[in-house]
Amino acid sequence: MPLNLSVPEVTELTPRISVFGVGGAGGNAVNNMIESSLGGVEFVVANTDAQALGLSKTATRIQLGEATTQGLGAGSLPEIGAAAAEESLEQIVDQIGDSHMLFITAGMGGGTGTGAAPVIAKAAKERDVLTVGVVTKPFHFEGARRMKIAQAGIEELQKHVDTLLIIPNQNLFSIANERTTFHEAFALADQVLHSGVRGITDLMVMPGLINLDFNDVRTVMSEMGKAMMGTGEAEGDKRAIEAAEAAISNPLLDEVSMKGAKGVLINITGSMDMTLFEVDEAANRIRSEVDPEANIIVGSTFNQDLEGRVRVSVVATGIESAKREASGFQPRQSVSVSISRPWRETEQAPAAEQPDVPVPPQPAQPAQPELPASVGASYQQAPAPHQQSLPEAAPVPAAAVNPVGDVHERIRRMLTEGPRGDDADNPFRSDSDQGQAETGKSAIGAALDMFKPRSARRRGETEQAVPAGEPEVRKQPSGDLFHDGEEGELEIPSFLRKKKVG
Repeated sequence: MPLNLSVPEVTELTPRISVFGVGGAGGNAVNNMIESSLGGVEFVVANTDAQALGLSKTATRIQLGEATTQGLGAGSLPEIGAAAAEESLEQIVDQIGDSHMLFITAGMGGGTGTGAAPVIAKAAKERDVLTVGVVTKPFHFEGARRMKIAQAGIEELQKHVDTLLIIPNQNLFSIANERTTFHEAFALADQVLHSGVRGITDLMVMPGLINLDFNDVRTVMSEMGKAMMGTGEAEGDKRAIEAAEAAISNPLLDEVSMKGAKGVLINITGSMDMTLFEVDEAANRIRSEVDPEANIIVGSTFNQDLEGRVRVSVVATGIESAKREASGFQPRQSVSVSISRPWRETEQAPAAEQPDVPVPPQPAQPAQPELPASVGASYQQAPAPHQQSLPEAAPVPAAAVNPVGDVHERIRRMLTEGPRGDDADNPFRSDSDQGQAETGKSAIGAALDMFKPRSARRRGETEQAVPAGEPEVRKQPSGDLFHDGEEGELEIPSFLRKKKVG
């Protein structure tokens, strides 16, 4: 009986990574990645413009919205781009297929990329595909309207991706010079996407001493918000630390920093001459930039094409939440403040103790206008911590509020009147208070009387009679309220006198 020996077929299980270029900018990015011979990924382009779609270097193409746009483009209208993507959703889902990870690249501010990219991202997320968005923002010279459309598209896209990288085209000026061509500048922007994809694929497919699997990547990038990607290469004695420095300082990204990042993926690649100390040096340089509790995953692979050089790739995620925590943002505390003073106020002197004098009835004043609710709410604020809490005064009817009159009346009574009747039996009264009660004058009034004769002799003046019909108002000399050598008499101005109500 013959022995039948057969070797079972081995199915190679590898993660499937796709790059979806949407619109004109996305298609150009895919073309640049294909020209750089990036392997291990599948490329798909989708566009409403049939002419631009025909220039793609990948065979997998999706004509978006044939009935909606008839291949003529979206006319810079995001709603047309979104409608075209919805029309071609079945083709989009077929191309997403069983992908494990999907990069969506597009230019924000136009019609197709801004409108269709969120639709594609939503379809991928619904199928549990790890989705990463890499988008560009317009140049300043493209105008405020296009920038506003781009910002709205970014906000919509961020709802449906795990991680989002934003590259402002304006930042190309920071790395370009007068000789840099327009094509070269955009190729530099596409290099950010190329470096990020290559750094991730190398970790999973290239041989090395520290290999990572796809779920390591998912752990770092899933539901992590805004991110940054960077790659640096260097050679020489300090090649490891210089490559790490170049990787963490990417001038093209949208004002993001690795400071406080919550998840970090590091890939250190070199030839067989790369040393253990170089790997340690590069990894520790990046680790010093991120949150101490960050989830850091380090991989190291070999590539003989990098003879004498070291390449460091880094993906940092969770940057948006880290920036919010670093800024110390806290919800505003709302404290209701009642305003019972006039809008126009004189400058207040330092607070001093005032005797508790009953406030005489004042003529009715017009009620103060109330603030609208919307205005009042804007003045709600937390009390300053250094202010001392003062006892609340008894409520006064709005019609009787006259702050200026109250102050003037208190000054007049303090200078001219004797003690209050309700203090007669006060056991804490001093001898001076007792004398005050006997003379019927306040302590200040009695002290001022001592200087009145001298002041009158020097000035040769006598008290003038009070005009008829006016209540008598006592005039007190200035006394010790002035410095030695100064003369003068403190006279109560007429507007402070209590006029006779007739």
